[in-house]
Amino acid sequence: MRDVLIAAMVAIMLTPGAMADDTPRWALVVHGGAGVIERGAMTPETDAAYRAAMTRALEIGADVLESGGTSVDAIEAIIRAFEDNPMFNAGRGAVFTAAGRNELDSSIMDGSDLNAGAVAGVSTVRHPISLARAVMEHSPHVMLQGEGAETFAAEQGLEIVDPAFFFTERRWVSMEHELGRLGLDIPARPEGAPDPQPVDEGALLRDSREHRFGTVGVVALDTAGNIAAGTSTGGTTAKRWGRVGDSPILGAGTYANNASCGVSATGTGEYFIRLTVASRICALVEFEGLGLQAAADRVIQDELTAMGGDGGIIALTPTGDIAWSFNTPGMYRARLTAGGEPLVAIYGDEE
Repeated sequence: MRDVLIAAMVAIMLTPGAMADDTPRWALVVHGGAGVIERGAMTPETDAAYRAAMTRALEIGADVLESGGTSVDAIEAIIRAFEDNPMFNAGRGAVFTAAGRNELDSSIMDGSDLNAGAVAGVSTVRHPISLARAVMEHSPHVMLQGEGAETFAAEQGLEIVDPAFFFTERRWVSMEHELGRLGLDIPARPEGAPDPQPVDEGALLRDSREHRFGTVGVVALDTAGNIAAGTSTGGTTAKRWGRVGDSPILGAGTYANNASCGVSATGTGEYFIRLTVASRICALVEFEGLGLQAAADRVIQDELTAMGGDGGIIALTPTGDIAWSFNTPGMYRARLTAGGEPLVAIYGDEE
């Protein structure tokens, strides 16, 4: 990480006019979900593990952008890492539906041309963010779902896995607890799942409090001045009837436009869809001239809260302004600009 930052600073000094308008050569902001995330419920080891994961996300993105990769490249690389990390509700750490399945959603949007791709309800694609990008770049469509999306993934040569690949014991037990609370039948353990293992009760409590809105997301600015945004999730524990939240909905959970900003959201998806949170923030920046933080706070702290919704967003403009806003006790979040120092935060009283 230190080498990347030094290289970024040297490159800036050697590039005539590179910082004339105070715009960084590149910038990143990431989130790993929001919820009732409080110090009292977090062991020092767990706190350190989440901070390390968020720091690693910044390192991955910085490596891509510093080497000339696009904002879309950086987003895909970071989210693929999140999807392979069972600490987060995406990919291998995804929660289970009431039917005992992992149904994964993802989206990505390129602010340079408003091109976008999204997938919903996939259960055999290792990296849904890569499938969303393939939809954007190699299909005439914007959103694919379920079996059709998985057929397209196979045709594109993306990695297909057995559904048991996504199984984690703590998510399974969390689903059992939620179904018990709802008075619903517990499904049979998935074929190919490992034998039952003990699960720490503290981890289950954290899941019920912090990952109710579990999602991962990234907004990036590349050296060409283009922004992009991406989001990936396993949805909500014990969701029913093929429920789809805001994460794969362009304008609700993900949006990017070089004329304004990029946004990735995490929260109670039904409210984010109804309020079109992501595009609404960008519209306030573009058409009402609000600063990014002011726009984000109006939508999250005022409008979303007034509706009874909860969650948060990260956002970034083509000039490198970064904002986050959330009305929950905490949100896993981090940011970095070329030549700057990484900032990683979890709780509401951190910057």
